[in-house]
Amino acid sequence: MIKVTADRPAAHRRAVVFCCYGSYVPYAALAAVRIAALHPRRSFDICLCTGEVPIELPATLEPVGIRICQIRTGELFQGLRLDAGASTDVYLRLALPAALAQDYERILYLDADVSVQGGDFEALLGVNLGGRAIGAVRDNTQWRTPGRHVRQFRQLGLPAAAYFNAGVLLMDVAAYNAADLLGQCLQLGRSRADQMIRHDQNLYNAVLQGDWAELSPVWNWQYTWASRFFEAMQETHIVHFIGSRKPWKDPDGQLPPRFARAMAEFMAVHWPERALPPVKSGPALNPTLMRKHLWKHWIGAPATARYLARFPSDLTVHAPAISFASSWPSKAYRQA
Repeated sequence: MIKVTADRPAAHRRAVVFCCYGSYVPYAALAAVRIAALHPRRSFDICLCTGEVPIELPATLEPVGIRICQIRTGELFQGLRLDAGASTDVYLRLALPAALAQDYERILYLDADVSVQGGDFEALLGVNLGGRAIGAVRDNTQWRTPGRHVRQFRQLGLPAAAYFNAGVLLMDVAAYNAADLLGQCLQLGRSRADQMIRHDQNLYNAVLQGDWAELSPVWNWQYTWASRFFEAMQETHIVHFIGSRKPWKDPDGQLPPRFARAMAEFMAVHWPERALPPVKSGPALNPTLMRKHLWKHWIGAPATARYLARFPSDLTVHAPAISFASSWPSKAYRQA
């Protein structure tokens, strides 16, 4: 039984939602504040959602109007694979459409480890997903090689298919709940827990098997050593730090200092008691690392250009020819 408590009622029928807890609350709050600044008269809510442990924001952020929701899921996620030291809250986004169905018809979920650069979030929340339950950005492992057979699909005995990164998800609440996407992911995750890699990203992809709407990568620019220079040539809206290196965890300064500086300035105002590592004056110019970056970008440029050309607009959406109804249940679910 999912139970939701909120610090204020929903004001709109659409929402940008972060799931966060503990040390990640300030990082999500910075992204939320930047989205609010882009839309001073917004027609969507901005929510921070947490699981069993409640969260609070400092009084200095009260004018932003961020809604805080605590979503208690009980034993809903018991039996799913967990990394060492992780709690079942890592699966909380799976339950968002069920938990918030009375409030929202569209949910744009964002990971907390992102940097919001710009973009029309109002427009994104309203794009046509072609009846799909989820709109997302292809995982960066398939940007240059779209036919790549990802490891999780191979491990589950599934054929190659388009595979998305779950750090940014546009959810059609009605379609999501009508398909019982939560229930299907839970059943697959429990029955094949010993074969799963990571967490709900692989559950989503194994169940959907390509039946999702593809968004432009500017909404989830996965920042890697093979994509960071291309980011500088794009009008990226959301930069997503997918690896272990984050703006607040970058000891040798390999990320551009603008990310850490923005975080440090935000924390100094709203969480002054929390110290962040000092911001270096510039990235470490390690010659070996720079050559590695340049080589990877040089050989990947043609394929990357072809991939980006598929999205003439930041609101271009590609939906597959198959439909959720015709492809369900997926092979992964049938074998469970």
